[in-house]
Amino acid sequence: MEAVLKVLNKIENPLIFLSKDSYKNLPIVRDLERTMSGFLGELTVAFTSSRFKDPGSIPEEAIGELHKAFQRFDALSVSDRKMRIDAALVYIRELKNLCSNPPPPVSADPIVHKTEDRAECLRKLSLDVQYIKGVGPRVAALLGRKGLKNVEDMLYFLPRRYEDRRNIQSISSVAVGARETVVGTITEVNVQRYRNRRVLEVTISETTGLLIAKWFQGNFSYLAKKFKPGERIILTGAVKAFLHGKEMLHPDYEILDETDDELVHFKRIVPIYSETEGLHQKYIRKIMMRVVTEYSHCISSPIPEEICQRNHLVDIGEAIRNAHFPDHDQDIEELNDLQSPARLRLVFDEFFFFELGMALKRTGHVFEPGISFKTGGALVKKFYNILSFEITGAQKRVIGEIEADMARPHPMHRLLQGDVGSGKTVVSTAAMVTACEAGFQAAIMAPTEILAVQHFNNIRKWAQELGIQAALLTGNMKAAERREIVKGIESGETGIVVGTHAIIQEGIAFRNLGFVVIDEQHRFGVIQRAALREKGTGPDVLVMTATPIPRTLAMTVYGDLDLSVIDEMPPGKKPIKTKVFYEKGREKVYDIIRKEVEKGNQAFVVYPLVEESEALDLKDATSMAAHLQKDIFPDLRVGLIHGRMKGAEKDAIMTVFKSGDLDVLVSTTVIEVGIDIPTASLMVVEHAERFGLSQLHQLRGRVGRGDLDSYCVLVAQHRGSADAKKRLRVMEQTNDGFRIAEEDLLIRGPGEFMGTKQSGLPDFRVASILRDATTLNEAHREAFLLVEKDPGLIKPEHTALKEVLMRRWESRLEIAKTG
Repeated sequence: MEAVLKVLNKIENPLIFLSKDSYKNLPIVRDLERTMSGFLGELTVAFTSSRFKDPGSIPEEAIGELHKAFQRFDALSVSDRKMRIDAALVYIRELKNLCSNPPPPVSADPIVHKTEDRAECLRKLSLDVQYIKGVGPRVAALLGRKGLKNVEDMLYFLPRRYEDRRNIQSISSVAVGARETVVGTITEVNVQRYRNRRVLEVTISETTGLLIAKWFQGNFSYLAKKFKPGERIILTGAVKAFLHGKEMLHPDYEILDETDDELVHFKRIVPIYSETEGLHQKYIRKIMMRVVTEYSHCISSPIPEEICQRNHLVDIGEAIRNAHFPDHDQDIEELNDLQSPARLRLVFDEFFFFELGMALKRTGHVFEPGISFKTGGALVKKFYNILSFEITGAQKRVIGEIEADMARPHPMHRLLQGDVGSGKTVVSTAAMVTACEAGFQAAIMAPTEILAVQHFNNIRKWAQELGIQAALLTGNMKAAERREIVKGIESGETGIVVGTHAIIQEGIAFRNLGFVVIDEQHRFGVIQRAALREKGTGPDVLVMTATPIPRTLAMTVYGDLDLSVIDEMPPGKKPIKTKVFYEKGREKVYDIIRKEVEKGNQAFVVYPLVEESEALDLKDATSMAAHLQKDIFPDLRVGLIHGRMKGAEKDAIMTVFKSGDLDVLVSTTVIEVGIDIPTASLMVVEHAERFGLSQLHQLRGRVGRGDLDSYCVLVAQHRGSADAKKRLRVMEQTNDGFRIAEEDLLIRGPGEFMGTKQSGLPDFRVASILRDATTLNEAHREAFLLVEKDPGLIKPEHTALKEVLMRRWESRLEIAKTG
């Protein structure tokens, strides 16, 4: 009650001063209405945050009468001002008496109180929106379009921005050039013509003057019907001088009626929500005020107090209330930058529970029994000696991280990121050799047969020198050959198995699989990855990707994996020179292709479509392959490969190209990952403006695999978007895959970056992994530290944490219920 009494005293003291000496100072007082509106805003917030949690116990009538006492106060006569002040002092005394005998306290955080309180709050949070007072089935259907199904959804439906309506100015006092808020009555609505241009003019007045609101575009007939003379209206916008008066161009507006609570819609910082057709700001705001007042205390977050203090987090209930209806003294810029303490508390809360789930998933891995390998043996040392090159510092660091995991008695779950050509295969082979030296088998699964064959050719050479038997298993093998390979796998004679998804099929039984490598993991489903793990008993798992993943995404999508990064290229690897051409430079592009072929090199030409499309004005691979062969390069050997071909047909074409029997290979993005053609020195990408940055980088990585000077030519259309042009500039500027990934994430956003089919991206309600990356780091650190101290969240003080975690994230994170 102290906060309420403090605000009541702030209101009462100036009124007592004015009433002294027969109100002698009353005629000269100015701006009392504005001062009191601020205090009354604080009063409502103070009551809402106090013990008057039950909305029925908040003295709304007395507060409402206080508001009425100061409405249009500055325009009143002295005698009317006296009457209003006397009435206000009566209501203040009434409110002070109420504070002396408050209603019984209601629990603000039921999760830490009695079981029935917690259950009741959960029931309220899951209440269907149609049962919220003032909603009903029709409005519930409209809210449903926004994904708002229950009370909890509503509480986390935060404003998209805020309007500063704390200071309602009189029309005479608004400053030209400033953004102001005024309230007045509509006196005229006209559509005028100025130099063949139609303009809607709405004139509003109040006791101090007139102001004209103007709209130069939009549906005038619709707008004109909305504005009716005699209605009260609130306008917010930049004030301009026009002739001898003042105007606002395209202001934000709301039409008020007698039942509108001024405290909800103005005389405060006003929330602006995302609208849907049939639901407008005023109505949404009224519903939200009711929801926040009645249910915000039901939101609980039992994050330990020391974590809250360390990260300067406000109370969760206060955060919900302030995020929707900010206190009078809040910083409007901070609110609109989405950096207010209230919103950051909700962001931290969302990230913390997600990261807690990730940390538990990882400890789940830790609890599994695994294999403790002896690392650094003679065979792996021999492997380093037979390499024809020196491994890089980054490769040595990552090998050390993998060996440390392998030595532990629990399964490794590690994500290895490395740009195209950084040497991931060498690192994974070193780990597989360690497993073989310990008497176990190792397997590497690639998404395509071409990539599997490429891995096998590299690994087989090393394995033969080390006395390890390596085998290739794919779906296109003849039955007799397949039987022989399967026999070697089952007996344990074969130490390293390289293959496609064929190695996870039924009938393939490893004798003792101890180490698993999954290459280009985003090409495999969760079930396929799990199936390979299940071929062994707690094998170590190394997941590899050449698609750089920005750190913020790695912490969310792959937060349950340990992360290793090869961030250094082998010495002597030449950067690929990249240049953008537009349609007028096409002949130059064809000259570049011919010159590369004349050097004895090969070229890729990539198109976005397989066949011509009526809907899209784009060149396609099929017709362009024929055009290039017939009209442009009749003396060269041009081939075609695309995703609609059968696997065997694609493999046959790639074999022909790799053997040097084709000069130019026309393709779709089917060649995006892993193809290794040392004599391919030129990548031409047509309609480059249609591709994402990461995809362009992957395509570029198909050349420069040998020691040739290599080039990437991006052919674009001038009509591409600003984002498309930005992507092409980045490609010209850098070969660094990690910088490219970060830029791509900024341009496209997380959802599009990961692809719509990626189920790994969490669906945050408030947080943004881009905007709130700093808070994500803090939440990640705190969550993993807590789980390190209490791996199963079994301590009594963490029971509530686990309950909230399971309710929010269990289904999305597949967290096992343990302890």
